[in-house]
Amino acid sequence: MIFVTGAAGFIGSNFVHYLKSNTYDNIVILDKLTYAASTDNLNPHTFPIEIVDIANKKQLERVFQTYRPRFIFHFAAESHVDNSIEDATPFVDTNVTGTLNLLELSVMYKVEKFHHISTDEVYGSLGYDDPPFTEETPYNPQNPYSASKAASDHFVTAFGNTYGLPVVITNCSNNYGPRQNKEKLIPKTINNILEGKKIPIYAQGQNIRDWIYVEDHCQAIFEIFNKGKVGEKYNIGGECEVANINLVKTIIRLMGASEDLIEFVDDRPGHDLRYAIDNVKIIETINWHPKHTLEEGLLKTINWYKNART
Repeated sequence: MIFVTGAAGFIGSNFVHYLKSNTYDNIVILDKLTYAASTDNLNPHTFPIEIVDIANKKQLERVFQTYRPRFIFHFAAESHVDNSIEDATPFVDTNVTGTLNLLELSVMYKVEKFHHISTDEVYGSLGYDDPPFTEETPYNPQNPYSASKAASDHFVTAFGNTYGLPVVITNCSNNYGPRQNKEKLIPKTINNILEGKKIPIYAQGQNIRDWIYVEDHCQAIFEIFNKGKVGEKYNIGGECEVANINLVKTIIRLMGASEDLIEFVDDRPGHDLRYAIDNVKIIETINWHPKHTLEEGLLKTINWYKNART
């Protein structure tokens, strides 16, 4: 039995679809069904869905008792930086306490592999000329969200070291693709263009992110599950560094819209300048590469959001 936490959210739901396409059927969905999740993301599949708050250990233990999972893919997380700046408490509850609860129950129920999905934001911010993040880069979180994810990573590592829990950690760059919540940059840009609304961009849009199409991320996780080494961590990058302003202009061009829709707004606190992932480890040990170019992934994403509105 496979548990996928946060599986009604963006990346988690895409991973469930990927597992199903690879003939994995013994899947149980664990999700709190917050504003950023929807069971519609799982259509047309009808896997068992347990509506559970992973920060509530009693709720979670009931689900473990019922299904006794062998494998866990842990996607569930509060992930919106702006929201974490307004109120960090939900991020500690879900990302730290929730992860700890999953780890403790995984030890108790002898889970055979615990795959923790994390973010490159735990490493902090890079300058324009700094080398990309490697698996050895020291953690240096810059906002409450990334601090909570850094803490969860450390708990996962500690449970592997202390209790022998078979754990793997992956730290991925910015994802985009179908089923992403409209608050994020790419879906917000697409939807605002479709509605003729202004597209807000922080400061002058010079912050750089390494973008990966969500299906490529799901494939990487699947390959690591089958070929990766327990106790290791792997960075997953899209090999596609783009400044926010250039990303938005690309979407505008692909959709035949006007750059007059761009509206610069005040920067947010703790806004990391640049993220970049070094993929050497996953390339050399797993033989994985991202398949989609930025334009290929964006066109698929644009078409999905257009179809979702009809």
